Parts: sequence; C-alpha cells; structure tokens
Amino acid sequence: MDIARTPATPDGNPVMADAAIEPKAPPVIRREDYTPFPWLIPATRMEFELGLEKTRITTTLNVERNPDAAASPTIRLNGDGLALVSLACDGGSCDGHMIDGDDLVVTLPGDRHVLTIVTELDPSDNSQLMGLYASNGMLCTQCEAEGFRRITFFPDRPDVLSTYTVRMRGPRAQFPVLLCNGNRVATGEDGNSHWAEWHDPWPKPSYLFALVAGDLVARTDHFTTMGGREVELNVYVREGDLDRTEHAMESLKRSMQWDEEVFGREYDLDLFNIVAVSDFNMGAMENKGLNVFNTKYVLADPETATDGDYDGVEGVIGHEYFHNWSGNRVTCRDWFQLSLKEGFTVLRDQLFSADMGSEPVKRIEDVRVLRGVQFPEDSGPLAHPIRPDSYREISNFYTSTVYNKGAEVIRMMRTMAGAERFRRGTDLYFDRHDGEAATCEDFVAAIEAGTGLDLTQFRLWYAQAGTPKVAVTLAHEGDTARVKLTQTVPATPGQGDKHPMPIPLKLALFDRASGTHSGEQLVVLDKDSAEFTFDGFAQRPILSINRTFSAPVSIDRDVSREDLVFLAAKDDDPFARYEAMQELMTGHLVAAVSGEMDDGEREAARTDIAQAMRAVIEDDQLDDLMRGELMVMPGQTYVAEQLLVADPGRIHAEREALKADLGTRLAAQFEALYERTGKVPFSLDAQGKGARKVKTLVLAYAAASDPAKAAELAAHQYDGADNMTDRQGALMVLAGLDSAARTGKLLDFYNRYAGNALVIDKWFALQASSLHPHAIEHVKALREHPDFTLKNPNRVRSLYMAFAANPQAFHGADGEGYRMLADLILELDPINAQTAARFVPPLGRWQRIEEGRAKLMREALERIAKAPKLSRDTYEQVTRSLG
Repeated sequence: MDIARTPATPDGNPVMADAAIEPKAPPVIRREDYTPFPWLIPATRMEFELGLEKTRITTTLNVERNPDAAASPTIRLNGDGLALVSLACDGGSCDGHMIDGDDLVVTLPGDRHVLTIVTELDPSDNSQLMGLYASNGMLCTQCEAEGFRRITFFPDRPDVLSTYTVRMRGPRAQFPVLLCNGNRVATGEDGNSHWAEWHDPWPKPSYLFALVAGDLVARTDHFTTMGGREVELNVYVREGDLDRTEHAMESLKRSMQWDEEVFGREYDLDLFNIVAVSDFNMGAMENKGLNVFNTKYVLADPETATDGDYDGVEGVIGHEYFHNWSGNRVTCRDWFQLSLKEGFTVLRDQLFSADMGSEPVKRIEDVRVLRGVQFPEDSGPLAHPIRPDSYREISNFYTSTVYNKGAEVIRMMRTMAGAERFRRGTDLYFDRHDGEAATCEDFVAAIEAGTGLDLTQFRLWYAQAGTPKVAVTLAHEGDTARVKLTQTVPATPGQGDKHPMPIPLKLALFDRASGTHSGEQLVVLDKDSAEFTFDGFAQRPILSINRTFSAPVSIDRDVSREDLVFLAAKDDDPFARYEAMQELMTGHLVAAVSGEMDDGEREAARTDIAQAMRAVIEDDQLDDLMRGELMVMPGQTYVAEQLLVADPGRIHAEREALKADLGTRLAAQFEALYERTGKVPFSLDAQGKGARKVKTLVLAYAAASDPAKAAELAAHQYDGADNMTDRQGALMVLAGLDSAARTGKLLDFYNRYAGNALVIDKWFALQASSLHPHAIEHVKALREHPDFTLKNPNRVRSLYMAFAANPQAFHGADGEGYRMLADLILELDPINAQTAARFVPPLGRWQRIEEGRAKLMREALERIAKAPKLSRDTYEQVTRSLG
C-alpha cells in the first residue's frame, strides 16, 4: 500500500460514521505476545448481492484445526460494527456462539467444519472508507489493515491465508463492471441483474481482498511474461477519464518488465486490473490482481498533471505491482512486520524510478522526503523503530519510518553486499517463503545466507528508533589522513539507552590541487568510535562522506565553507555535491537564526553561497534536472531539525532573506537561465522536465528579491503555458505575492478546470501552501468554498495538509493555525478517523518549538484529548504526542 503523500510547500519541499468510541485507552497490542491462530481456513467462498444502500454477503468458511497452534474449542471471528443476519455450522444450526464486543465467537467441537455467515451492510453510510463503501455511485473496498472485518466475520489477521472464490451479483445498469481478485471464471445474466464469479488460486490474507462494482470503462493492453504467460491488463476509470490513462498503462508494463529483469519476479495470474477511485484514504492498495488506486496516481496528461504527478503515477503503480511478490506471495506474519513488505517495496519502487529516469535526482528526492518527514518523526514523541514493539491502532504505523526508513535500512544491506549478492539474497527470500506469512527476521536471515554477510549487529536497525548522528573529524599529518567517526543514537520515547549500529559510509578524499580523488571507499562504523587511515596525501585532503546517502544518518562535521564551496563545484558524486550546497545554506541559516554571526560573517557566508550557486548555474556539464536540485534551498523543517529548539518565525525570515539575497546577487545569471530554459519546447524527457523545474525555481528566487518582476514573469508564463507544470509553477509564485495578477490568475485557473477534482485539489493546495502573508485567512475562506468537503480525503489533504506543511502560516505566533488544525481533527474524526489521525503529528512537534508556540500547540492537543468521543486512531496519536 502506498501512503498518501503530503502536498508540496511553495519551494517543493516536501467503521461507519457513528462508530467512534469513548476515549478510554485502547488495549496495547504487543509483538512479543504473538501466537499462531488456532484454526486454518484453506478455502473461503463469498457471495455478494450488491446494492449501494444494502449489500448482503454470504460467506462460507472451511475451517480446520491448526496443528502448529495451541488447540482451542472456539474460533474468534473479528467484526467491526457488523450485524449478524444468520450463522450455520456444517449446514445446520449453530447454537454454540456468542457476540463478544464486535467479534463473533463460535464453539467448534470437531477438527473440521464449514461455517456459513450472512451479514448485511449499508455501503453508502460508510464514510470511514474502510471495508465496503460507496464512492460516486460505485462500490469498492479497502481492507488493509483491518477493513475486512467490516464486511464479514473473519479472523482478520495477516497470517490466516485462504484461497477465495467470490460470486458478485447486482443490477447490470448500475454495476456493469464486476471485479474481484484473481481470474474471472464465469459470468451470467438473470433478468436485469448479472453476475461474475472470480477465483484467486493463490492463498492470501483477508487484507488483500478487493471488490469493485460500477459503471467503468477500461484501457486494455497485454503483457507477455518471461515464462510465456499472456496477461490481460486493464486500467478502469470513469467515462471521460480514459484519455488520461495512457501513462498509467505504460508505467504498469514497464514495472512488469523491470521486475522480471532486476528481481526475476514474474506475474502469476491471467489478469491484472487497476481501478481508479476518487474517495480513498491512501495512495493505492496492492490487492491481489486488483489494485485499487486513488485517482491522483492514475490520471495524467500534460494539461492537467505536473511532471511530479507523472513521476508519482509511475512510482506508485510500480510500488503496488512490486507488492505482488514483496507483500502478496510473501506476506506479513503480523502487523509488526509491516516494514517487511513496505520498506522492501519502497526500495524496489525507488530503484525502478531511478532506472526509468535520473538516478541521482531520484536519490536526492528520496532523501529530501526522508529528512522532511521521517527525521522529524524520529526525533519527536511519535518515534518508533521500523519494526515496532507495540501499538494501539495499527493504522497509525503506516508511517514514514516504516516505509522510507525501512527502505533505507534494506538499501544499506544492498550497499554492503553489492547488487549481485543482494539479488541472491532476495531470490533466496522469495524461494524460502513463497506462500507464507513471514517476519523481518526471515528477510534478514535470507539476505545473510544469500550474501555471506553477518547481520547480527545490523538487526539493531529494526529494533532501535532515532536517527543516528555521526561526528566526523579529519586530521592530516605527513602524507597520512585520518578520518575519525563517532556515532550516537539519541534517546527516544521508551528507549533511553542505545547500542552502536553498523553504519556503512561511502567516502572519498579529494586532492585540493587536482580536484580529483583516487577512488571511493566503503567503511562501516560499527562501534561507538573508529578511526580510518588513508595514505598518499601531501597536503590536507577534502573529505566527501556519506556519498549517495549510503546511510540514513545525520552527519556532523567541522568543515570550512571553503571546502563546501569546493565540493559544491567539483564533487563527482551528485548527492554529495547536493549535500555540500545544502550544508552551505543550512549552516548559514542555523547561525543566523541562533544569532551566532555578525554582519561581516553574514556577508562572507552569503558571498560563498552565491559563489557556489553561480558555479551550479554556469556549469555546462550539468543537466537541468540536476541543476534544479542543486538550486533548491533547504526546507524550513529541515533547518528546524538542526536546532534543539526552533523559532519558526525567525527561520522563515532568515530563509527568505537568504533567498532574496541570492536573487539579487545572481539576477543576471538567473535571468539568462530563465531565458534559455524558456526556449525548450514541451516534452516529457529529461531535458523538458529539467527546463521546467529550473524556470519555476528562478521565479521563486525572483519573488523574494524583486516581487514586481516576478509577478510579471509569472503572469506571462501562466498565460503562455502549454502544460500544467509551467502553469502551476507560475501560479504558485503568484499565489504568494500581493500583485494585481494574483486574483485574476487564481480565478482563471479555477474556471479553466472546474469539475476536474484533481486539478481543483491543486488550486486549494496552492493557496494553502503559499507564502502570502494572509495565507491563513485564505485557508479559512477556502474552508467555506462550495467545492470543499470533509468527505473526500484528497480534498481535505489538499487544503489542510498543505496548510500544516506551510511553516510561516501554520506557526503564526498567535496560535490560530494550531486551533484551526485541532478544530479540523475534532470535526473529521467521526467522519473518517484514519484521515483525521494523520493531522495530529504537526501539532506533536511542540517539544522542539520555542516556548510560546509550544504552549499553544500543547493546548490544542489537550483540547482534542478531552473530546468525549475519539477514534482509536486519533486517541493514540494525541496521547503519544502529549508525552
């Protein structure tokens, strides 16, 4: 499953409605308490009589005792808000049963039985978007993590695997398309109704069940696997959206071919279906053979989708397809093992996207997400290991730590082993555990066996939370350079004392005179401190470290601005070059915010930064995609992470001042760059995408240094745009300015795309994330707009998540932003608890914010906590955030 992504900041930085419960502490689920389920369910048959307001489900379970589990005279079948219509055992009555809370508990005297369960639902009343629900006249499901129990009574846990046969029946006019997991084995008609029967031959857990019924059209294609299987591919959308599915289909075919070539994984059904749904809590879901997607990650054309949207579609489609093996064929034993499938699959989709585009740019993008979202998570009250030890609500552990840090941990194994040996390890993992519910330990053991690495100590990465900090010193004497590395793993909630972890660091030592190095080396820091010696340096070299971001750590090095300018201009590792630019700017901003520099030091630092930026602009060996990455300023959240206590107002002011200074100093260079890239015709290749990226960045610098000129350029770019990237980039700049063009262009954008929900989401997000001094008032007004609704997660995120990611607006000193977000959470929680809970973490950063704002943030959290009815999702997030 792909978690929904947070809207970008202006600089591109990264149950039923009445089912709420009293905010009593939900029970703690602990990993150490795992026991196998006492019953197996080899086969499940389901029959659906479909209707938007009434759907009846008849579920037949073949159950038998699990010889590998402790015997139990009863079977517990999970439910959530279900009404039991009838229950039969072996074709007769079933007197030995009871409802225990939401669950159905049945007494079973023998070793094998057949249970038949009938439930009825009202999908139209399911605003939580979990289980079976209605979305704009169609029916669809979302079952991960615990949504299947909202459809029927079942042991809704990932280690209970079953083969499914499903018959769906409904009005042909209302639901002309009937889809489920696996292969379609039969169809038929009955008056005004029709039916379809599906069979999935691969045992799967209930969270991978999926059903879709609606009035849909499909783009159809085919793929021939390396074993010769002909697979029919379909991308189902609503009428009118079909012409925006070509990129999705091509992304799917590229994913299938790449997974065969790079990981040796072949698809295993005769059909692969994708369905786009407008009401969806997440980004997408990998249900076996029937992937259900948020429309945001399916629909794309140049007029309505940005280059980032195109990349998102390709990456998410790849992610869900790759789950067919890393998640479906091998699934999780329990939800504590979530990173087993998600961390591994994120790595796979990152490698895929890197191969499809620019590898260094993709790496930088991934690290920026990690630093912007996961690093703050690791240093806050919600910190947890990639394999947590406990939870109250599993939905709250679909986090950047589990996904993105999980991917980095597996990437480190690949870095230490090399790509070829790592592939041997993954082959062994799939061979050993195909058709099983596995653990993170199973994965590490397979990599160990396949690569020959000893990963005993490395397992600490799965158990310890927090971002390790590595202090680096370089000493030089004679012709010898000594690099000393010292690691600390900071204390996190529930984990005070940490042990040193293996940290693989790629490094190179540059000769000052020649500007070259003799080769990159990999060192592994596996102690508190270690020293590494390098000979052959007549003068002190310049150290380039953590190249390619080989470890997800924070580097603390005493390096001069002169050396950073050198690395920003000459480092041959693109990530290390980007890192030097970021360090130059971040170091200046931290010192300025902390009051550690006088006017002379400020001027010297800005001169050095401008020199490095000029070298980037004028380097004709750089492509514009990479040039754009080197021009991006560090995000305000990342700068705040470098401070023990952050003042968001001061960080914003200093960041804007540096941006304005660079825009003024480099005005001529920026103008020439804008003129050159403006002549590049539209295309979706690297040249076209790079030109568009650079143009928007130039506008952002101009907006800080010369607002009137920026407004003029942006209005002209908006009017002449032949693609969404240029149009949105121009409007993003205008939205942050007090200019005559602002209102007119925003109105034009809305009128141009009225009725296109995904583009109107952009319209909301652009205003909520803008640098306009009255952004908070704009958010309040947009909350009352006729197109705003709390029932659609995309629309809620487009306004409020964009606002929460806008530091200068959200962190207003009067606390109005915090109160607004608390109001939203309280209003949204009874409607869609899962979405509401995801708005809590921005408030949970109070411990790292200056005292005045921290008090107001905590008050907002306390007000939420006192609400008489809170979902488990929101209750857990709020109580943990309060500490």
